[in-house]
Amino acid sequence: MFSLVIPIFNEEKLIDELVKRTIAAIGSFTPDYEVIFVDDGSIDNSVKLILNYREKNKKIKLLSLSRNFGHQAAYTAGLEYSRGDIVGMMDGDLQDPPELLKEMYTKLISDDLEIVSGKRTGRKGNKPRNLTSTLFHAVFRNIGDLRNIENYGNFSVMKRIAVNALLSMKEKVRYLPGLRTQIGFNQGYVEYIRDDRYMGRPKMSFGGLFRLAGDAIFSFSRFPIRLCLIMGTAGTLIFMCAGIYVVIAKITGIAIPGWPSTLLSLYFLGSIQLVFLGILGEYVYRNYKESQNRPIYFARKFYDDTGEK
Repeated sequence: MFSLVIPIFNEEKLIDELVKRTIAAIGSFTPDYEVIFVDDGSIDNSVKLILNYREKNKKIKLLSLSRNFGHQAAYTAGLEYSRGDIVGMMDGDLQDPPELLKEMYTKLISDDLEIVSGKRTGRKGNKPRNLTSTLFHAVFRNIGDLRNIENYGNFSVMKRIAVNALLSMKEKVRYLPGLRTQIGFNQGYVEYIRDDRYMGRPKMSFGGLFRLAGDAIFSFSRFPIRLCLIMGTAGTLIFMCAGIYVVIAKITGIAIPGWPSTLLSLYFLGSIQLVFLGILGEYVYRNYKESQNRPIYFARKFYDDTGEK
């Protein structure tokens, strides 16, 4: 069986196109499938529309979460409820073309891989959002502890052994593309140009994108904490040299009277300390979230072949 997990949050305007294209795309390479839509706390008619399609096609399933837990949590929920030997992940805004699933599925089987990811070679549509994504991947490529992850998103197809390995990683603050790379296995990719949204406004704000980028960087990079060490060492050396200069200036009588240099030094050191505290605070917060050990999501109902659960 092939399972496809699609998170949904207030996407009533594109449900019709999403379902039609997705079912047609999957039906072109396998008759044995399930499509699990994960409703991440929608307040529009998304759930109703999906259930209408489910009445016509029982291979369409719906997992309704108790509230909005976030994109990565919704994916995690869908993966845990999936039953397929091969499982795909695809965003619900049609920026990832469902028609590419056939090529990814075929490559997974023919090349004897465990994971095939969609690699973006370009992006259409919203230029500011595309620019921020490009900048993030450029930065993460150079500071992250993972290699060959740039321009990969959630769009992927995995064999069950890889899905089980991914689900065994229980981080509460999750960045699935990073975790997917972390587990290893034989991985390949299919290149594509990411489309603009088919309809409606993006559900993830710039703030949400920055938080996701922060989760990726703090979870898979030592650079922030190393930056503290680098800046602290550089500041110490600079002010050691400045101290030597002040002593020489006093002895030679060329010192300029007044407090500006003292105040600037205090402000500079204070700013560095605040940066350090902010970076350390991010790590403390993430450790705190992990220590709480709360469930990543709560499911309200699961509409599958056996009815409501």
